[in-house]
Amino acid sequence: MHLSRLLLAAALAASSAASSNVTIYSNESFVPDNRLPTSHATSDGGEIVNLFLQLSRSTTWKLISKTKLEGDTGEPEGMVRVGDSRLFVSSGQWTVPTEKYNTTINGTDRTTGAGFAHMIIYDLQGQRIANATLTAPGDIEYHGGGIDYDGRYIWITIAQYRPNSTATIARIDPLNLEQTRLFRTHDHNGGIVHDTTTDELVTLNWGARNATTWSLRKYPRRFTPFPGFTPPVRSVANPSFFVDYQDCKFLGHHSIPSLVAFQNPSSWSRHGLVRPVMLCGGVATISSYNLGGLALVDLETMLPLWEVPISLTSDLGVSLTQNPVDAQVVDGKLRVWFLPDQRNSTLYIYEAQ
Repeated sequence: MHLSRLLLAAALAASSAASSNVTIYSNESFVPDNRLPTSHATSDGGEIVNLFLQLSRSTTWKLISKTKLEGDTGEPEGMVRVGDSRLFVSSGQWTVPTEKYNTTINGTDRTTGAGFAHMIIYDLQGQRIANATLTAPGDIEYHGGGIDYDGRYIWITIAQYRPNSTATIARIDPLNLEQTRLFRTHDHNGGIVHDTTTDELVTLNWGARNATTWSLRKYPRRFTPFPGFTPPVRSVANPSFFVDYQDCKFLGHHSIPSLVAFQNPSSWSRHGLVRPVMLCGGVATISSYNLGGLALVDLETMLPLWEVPISLTSDLGVSLTQNPVDAQVVDGKLRVWFLPDQRNSTLYIYEAQ
């Protein structure tokens, strides 16, 4: 095993291990045959990038399927396809709503509220297989954000449900829903991706206005013990105000055509145009209108490489990119998965024509 992997394993053994309260609904394996599929980065990430670069405002989207998910889904925050038969969804259950302050107090603008973070497994017919409650009663970090699957683990942030607060970075084993908490950060963090090439984690704060990066190679023995906070390797502001990213997926390192290199940071000139790329979905509220959108984003610089507005809505009138997104390539065409609605959720799959 590589030295950095050994150091990481040792650090994780000393980290805060949080048990999950798992409810089983179906006598099925969480992952069929306990065989973990590959990630986007090692399978279809390059195809997704190439097809995404062909999208535009005039792209026609064809509805492929609508699948109602069983039970109360809470507020879906992130989802990942794990193979061809499983969908993992991070979900929030809110028991006490947050309340806005009249002024900023201790750096934030609202009360803590209360709730629970969940990870729910569905089959692709929408039936629940299992539901893991990831947080304990009274935890003020109870908001599970966007998630990413790296071929072995699902990565998640569990944060306070308010800006300028705190979050814990964790990973979940899809084979048994056990979670391992690695470290804490002194800000709300929502979306997360794992760059498996550099072994770095990139997380997005409230509204995705800032991205922070932690190196799992650099920090295995340097995670600040709980409940302290671990500083990031770097932090970069998001230069795009198109939409606030909610859920992102790491697609790998790919060669980006020069036509999208509309800026030339020094890092691009050092490394050429092979960039670490993630797919992100989100919304921006402009006056009373919710603008939906998808974007390919450079992990290091947060520069958008390609952005596409999405005007589609659910049957309940919610922007399709309001909450989780994922993607796949089928017969050479790009399909995007959306899960926009709260509590009464339908999985929508659209194909770009």
